[in-house]
Amino acid sequence: MSRPIPTCKGPDPNTRTPRWRPPPGACDAHCHVFGPADRFPYAPDRAYTPPDAPFEGLQKLHRILGIERAVIVHASCHGTDMAVTLDAIARSGGAYRGVAVVRGDITDGELESLHAGGIRGVRFNFVRHLGGTPDLEVFDRVVARIERLGWHVVLHLDAADILEHAPRIAALRIPFVIDHMGRVRAKDGLDQPPFRRLLELMKNPLAWVKICGAERVSSAGAPFRDAVPFARALLAAAPDRVLWGTDWPHPNISGDMPNDGDLVDLLAEITDDETLRRKVLVDNPTRLYWAG
Repeated sequence: MSRPIPTCKGPDPNTRTPRWRPPPGACDAHCHVFGPADRFPYAPDRAYTPPDAPFEGLQKLHRILGIERAVIVHASCHGTDMAVTLDAIARSGGAYRGVAVVRGDITDGELESLHAGGIRGVRFNFVRHLGGTPDLEVFDRVVARIERLGWHVVLHLDAADILEHAPRIAALRIPFVIDHMGRVRAKDGLDQPPFRRLLELMKNPLAWVKICGAERVSSAGAPFRDAVPFARALLAAAPDRVLWGTDWPHPNISGDMPNDGDLVDLLAEITDDETLRRKVLVDNPTRLYWAG
C-alpha cells in the first residue's frame, strides 16, 4: 500500500505592500517555483505536495514587494528534475539564478549545462520532515565535484544537525550557506548550543547564512518578532555573508502563514542601517550569485 503524501497550505494570496521599500537591485535569495503540475510534474517519491506556485505568481509577488532579482531554490517536491527551475531562470532575462538538487551520479556535462542555465549551487536537505540526513558519501562526492565550477552548497538543517554535523561543515572547502538561521527555536534563546555553534561557524570566511524563515524560527507566531534577535546576532557576526529571502510560497508551514509584505517590513526591523540593508539585499547576493 502506497503511503499518503501530505498536501501543503498555499501562501497568503493577499500580499501587502511593505511600508519599507527595498533598494534598487534587491534580491529575494530564497524562493521557490512549484509547477504548474500539468507542465512540471511533482516527483512520485516526494515528501509533500504543494499547491502550484508558478513563475507568474513569483513575478507578481516581487512586483508588489519591490524585489528585482531572485534565487530559485529547487524544491525536493520536484526531485532532481530541474526543468521547472531552469525554466524560471531562463524566463527571467538574467534576473534569476538558481540552486539545484542533483543525483549522486550526475555527470560533468550535466553540471556544466546547469551552470549555463544559471545554477550556482547545490542544496542538501538534512531536516527530518524531508527525509533526514542524506547519504554523506554522495554529499562529499558532489561537493568535491562542484568546487571547480565555483559553486556553493546550501545546507537545510534542523537545529540539532548544526551540532551533529559541525565538523563536516567546518571542513568544507567551498562556500556553504545555512538556510533559515539554522532552524533554531526562538523559545530556546540566544544561548542555546545550536545557535552558539552557528555563530562560531560564521567566523569561517566560507560560511554564509540566510536570515529568513522567521516563521520557522518563531515560537510565538505572527508577526514572528521573537526571531529578530537571532537575525540581528547573525548580521552582526558576518554582515558581508548574510542573505535574505521570502521562502515563498512557504512550503510545510504548520503554524501561522506569513504575509510576504510583512516579512519585508520585518527585515527592516532587524536593522535600520541602510548600508547593512543594501549589503543583505544587493551586494551580498551579487557576489555569491552574479559574480561569474
